[in-house]
Amino acid sequence: MSASVTTGLEKLLSSHFDVVAGKAIGLIANPTTVDRQLRHAIDLFHEREGVELRTLFGPEHGLRATAQDLEEVDDGSDPITGIPVRSLYGPTRVPTEEMLRGLDAVVYDIQDVGSRYYTYIWTMAHAMEACARDGVELIVADRPNPIGGTHVEGNIIDAQHLSFVGLYPIPNRHGMTSGEVAELLNAEFRIGCNLTVVPMDGWSRREWFDESGLPWVMPSPNMPTLDTAAVYPGGCLFEGTNLSEGRGTTRPFELVGAPWIDAQDLVDVLSAEDLPGVVFRPVCFVPTFQKFRGETCGGVQQHVVDRESYRPVRTGYAILKAARSVSEAEFKWRPPPYEYELVRPAIDILSGNESIRAAIESNVSLAQLEASWADELERFEAVRGRYMLYE
Repeated sequence: MSASVTTGLEKLLSSHFDVVAGKAIGLIANPTTVDRQLRHAIDLFHEREGVELRTLFGPEHGLRATAQDLEEVDDGSDPITGIPVRSLYGPTRVPTEEMLRGLDAVVYDIQDVGSRYYTYIWTMAHAMEACARDGVELIVADRPNPIGGTHVEGNIIDAQHLSFVGLYPIPNRHGMTSGEVAELLNAEFRIGCNLTVVPMDGWSRREWFDESGLPWVMPSPNMPTLDTAAVYPGGCLFEGTNLSEGRGTTRPFELVGAPWIDAQDLVDVLSAEDLPGVVFRPVCFVPTFQKFRGETCGGVQQHVVDRESYRPVRTGYAILKAARSVSEAEFKWRPPPYEYELVRPAIDILSGNESIRAAIESNVSLAQLEASWADELERFEAVRGRYMLYE
């Protein structure tokens, strides 16, 4: 167990300060952009001589992560430093030429959770594209993949289903850090960005976040704990349905259900799948906001009992199949709009194709579903291996 992972931010402000020295920089940040003493990078850069922090950029949920999912964020200014804040989750998700004017470099430092649907890496990708366009350097201050960097799971997105929950074709659980994703995207998809990744020291890809010695800060309003991150690569799929994914409770994505579901029936169907590393508990819960606000929902809570054998994507699809089987008359796929997609059903852009939805509707087995993406996942793992920064 490591007690002293040094993040890219900490190195950027110490041993690697030459990367930003003498430059006017922008910073893509949120509440996770802190050092191990929980000091925010805004303050650290603002107070530091030899670098000029000129612009701040806020991703989905905003610079202070106060907005709920799908809520657009306005421009503003930082209340302490007065530095202007430009939103990258509003009228535009791509930094404009005007936003980057006068900057030598943009620093990206946000804690990711290791899942393709989480939009922060796509904000990073758009920033890479914009920096390549305008001749600005993009610096990624790397952080751990909180659910480890060894396991990879899920299918690769079809070209017709690229979206802001998957701008480039990678699987649901990608097993990479943000810095590694940036290196892969820049090289494999020829973005052409002047990219610098400041790697961590002391992180092993076998480690989960609670082994890093770093403090956990919520990356978004509904990502309160590492437990949430563990289930999210499958749990986010529930957003593509009329089921509650547990938003409005203290256990989002671990809880799933709806007012018409019999909790024990759902547990019985899921138990028959013999899924590794997880136990299902029948529950009732009442969301305080979003789907079924104030209504009692029947459903399940996932209890991950062995996170190394647990497979979140397999489990997520198992829950979708089970929920549909016990409530076929009431179960529905969520219609657009969803994450700026106006035509395709939400489940299709989350899954990355139409065939997985069709397979679930045809009651295809989990084994068949996983077999359908095995070859492309193997090819991705070979590509991924070229960009690993950590043992």
